[in-house]
Amino acid sequence: PVISAQSAELVSGPGPQPASRARKGLDSVGPGLTRGETARATQVARAIQAVTKRNPSLTDSLRRRRRPRRVLRPRGAPAPPSPGRSMNPYFVGILVPIAVSLLLRKRRKAERKRGVPVEVGGEPGYTVRNYRFEQPVETHWEGVSTLAELFERSCKEYVYMPLLGTRKLISRETESAPGGRSFEKLHLGEYDWKCYADSFKSVCGFSSGLFRVGHQKNERVAIFAETRAEWQIALQACFRQNITVVTIYASLGEEALCHSLNETEVSTVVCGQKELKKLIDISGQLDTVKRVVYINEEGISSEDSLARNSTSWRIESFEEVVRIGTEAPVEANMPLPSDVAVIMYTSGSTGLPKGVMMTHRNVLATLSAVMTIVPSLGGKDIYLAYLPLAHILELAAEALMAAVGASIGYGSPLTLTDTSNKIKKGTLGDASALKPTLMTAVPAILDRVRDGVRKKVDTKGGAAKKLFDIAYNRRLAAINGSWLGAWGLEKLLWDMLVFGKVRAILGGKIRFVLSGGAPLSGDTQRFINICLGAPIGQGYGLTETCAGGTFSEYDDISVGRVGAPLPCSYIKLIDWPEGGYLTTDSPMPRGEIVIGGPNVTKGYFNNEAKTNEVYKDDEKGMRWFYSGDIGRFHLDGCLEIIDRKKDIVKLQHGEYVSLGKVEAALIVSPYVENIMIHADPFHNYCVALVVAAHNELENWASQQGIKYSDFADLCQKQEAVKEVLGSLAKAAKQARLEKFEIPARIKLIPEPWTPESGLVTAALKLKREVIRKTYENDLAQLYA
Repeated sequence: PVISAQSAELVSGPGPQPASRARKGLDSVGPGLTRGETARATQVARAIQAVTKRNPSLTDSLRRRRRPRRVLRPRGAPAPPSPGRSMNPYFVGILVPIAVSLLLRKRRKAERKRGVPVEVGGEPGYTVRNYRFEQPVETHWEGVSTLAELFERSCKEYVYMPLLGTRKLISRETESAPGGRSFEKLHLGEYDWKCYADSFKSVCGFSSGLFRVGHQKNERVAIFAETRAEWQIALQACFRQNITVVTIYASLGEEALCHSLNETEVSTVVCGQKELKKLIDISGQLDTVKRVVYINEEGISSEDSLARNSTSWRIESFEEVVRIGTEAPVEANMPLPSDVAVIMYTSGSTGLPKGVMMTHRNVLATLSAVMTIVPSLGGKDIYLAYLPLAHILELAAEALMAAVGASIGYGSPLTLTDTSNKIKKGTLGDASALKPTLMTAVPAILDRVRDGVRKKVDTKGGAAKKLFDIAYNRRLAAINGSWLGAWGLEKLLWDMLVFGKVRAILGGKIRFVLSGGAPLSGDTQRFINICLGAPIGQGYGLTETCAGGTFSEYDDISVGRVGAPLPCSYIKLIDWPEGGYLTTDSPMPRGEIVIGGPNVTKGYFNNEAKTNEVYKDDEKGMRWFYSGDIGRFHLDGCLEIIDRKKDIVKLQHGEYVSLGKVEAALIVSPYVENIMIHADPFHNYCVALVVAAHNELENWASQQGIKYSDFADLCQKQEAVKEVLGSLAKAAKQARLEKFEIPARIKLIPEPWTPESGLVTAALKLKREVIRKTYENDLAQLYA
């Protein structure tokens, strides 16, 4: 270090007593220095003295370089004019952000650990736990061990706060479209709210009413309806009487519906109008159903009369059951943590659905873990509920909202925004009317939001598009850690000018989005981050683990990963040599994902063979579920899903193609609404079925001057096929796919794949076998 000449003189001086002189000088500085400042100056003097004693030559050198002594002045006295030059403040303003940006980049490189390795029992592998909890979390709430206790606790604590909100139906209209098609349009009003106390009364009334209309102990209740307030009330009512609930997707086909109801020997079904009609159609195939409770809707009277006349079932309205139970209450029969709360039927992407048995302990563990991840959950939050409650992601999310005193407003995918298919023009969608702060979403829905925004921006073109692109790139730079991106006032400016309109699509107040059900592309994640101004928490879990597994934390801005293990779970990777994935791989261990913890369920209902195949208990009593997914751990303990065992096909020349990975890479093409990759082991290339994006392909055809009679005709034209194939190749190059992974031939599909068509699940996952059979001839032609 360079020591100034005057400091050296202060210590060494011309005489032999530098320390005493230093003390004398410091004691005589006058009132300008405080005692603390004097003490610190003394410490500095002693330190310099020690240096000069060890280096006498340094003292001599400094004396030769002596400068005029600096004068210590009293506090508050004006400074004398400096003969030197001061640093330019503009230069400082540029230098400081750059320096801080570099420091932040270094900090990011040395990321903090979000998951840490842990020693566990069972099959050898590489296991990671959440960095904050040494043991899996089971309950966050003292004295609460079941979902029934948790709901009752919330209703007593948040008595008059709003819990369940439903929109008024003002009118239902039919609009005609070109081609003779007609569409139903709804005019919906504001939300009507039921507070926690009133919701609890309805729950108690319905639970008592079930027994008063003939339901017996140890019989099961199925809920077969769209997501709505009555669904949640019926669920909690069954929990209070320790009745196991069988959940069934409203979009389930007849075969799967019969299978689910007959296998679980359901005696009472709670349903809506459309679902009642389905039940009547298959009534002759249902062996154990005795009672049907329908949720009142406009026009349901005709189905009610038909059911009474054509079946032997006892038919009651939801309101009537609540009234009967309120007038003649039955004492609650609260469950134990080990009792089965729900038999949840999976969406059946690989055949008939399987019923997963979830105990109260299982679901409560997941809720408790998420409580530690999402910050500041509470009574100020409003949650938009529109995903199927028959899916564990939605069921767990709503249970958590009720536990923290939040409000749940119900909507539907077809009425979500102002431009949704069923919303009458000029009226508000669910998000605009509710203005939620929290919502869950599956990647397919977030992809549609992204594509919708981009489509509007591209349609406007000109200055509007340039402004959006500038704003997006400036915010992207900031999110990536650059201080040269849009921060502070500039960020507020872009929010006001550009992104405020995008945020208004979902009400304008979203502060957190949870994405689950499938991997979310990095492009979509960044787009939603910037346009909504809210973080996206990506989670990984399965029905078999009560949606528990991993969850990205609020401050984790990385993309393409699903976060660190939840506090309720251990995540283990085990070797899969056949696929070339090993826990010894460098720089990141890779392997099949195995999940252990109190959130891992009992198994599949009435299917012991399948249960024993994928569930294992280790010597320490921990239960593990073998997911079949392939993952790798990053250095900070976060998981990334990279493959799936069942989706891997070996081509003729020995190359392995991961169908899901390729689909995720290619679906970003603007011409693709959905895609399924098909690989035949007897050929050396793969092919694809592509559901074409209607507007994008028609816009391209219009620009190219291509004539066609209808969209199906356009999909047949070689020019269109060539254009889409080129777009897929571009997306593949960006994703760095291998040549053999890129489809060599494609078939354009004009009709969308919907749950109603049976080609995708209610969670919008591909039903590969069904699609293969449906397009068997087309696939054969692609390989001809």
